[in-house]
Amino acid sequence: MEYEVTEIVLGYPKNMNDTLGERVEKTLAFKDMLERRTGLSVHLWDERLTTVAADKAMIEAGIRREERKEHVDKIAAVFILQGYLDWLKNSQENS
Repeated sequence: MEYEVTEIVLGYPKNMNDTLGERVEKTLAFKDMLERRTGLSVHLWDERLTTVAADKAMIEAGIRREERKEHVDKIAAVFILQGYLDWLKNSQENS
């Protein structure tokens, strides 16, 4: 199956107090590298609390703690992407 990727959404790991730390610097460098290598726009999206939301969703689904660890990052990435897609839809509707 072939995908027609037109842009990339990348989690932006700001601190809970809205400051920028070392992880943000690494993320910005990774963003620049992705843009250079792919020629695509890379959108940074706040990833604060997505891990907490992913863990909560798995708890509600009855997934055991041992199994949650292997899935938490994938589910958090889904929340990041969904947040961006929702924002994009809402911004287009309000234009």
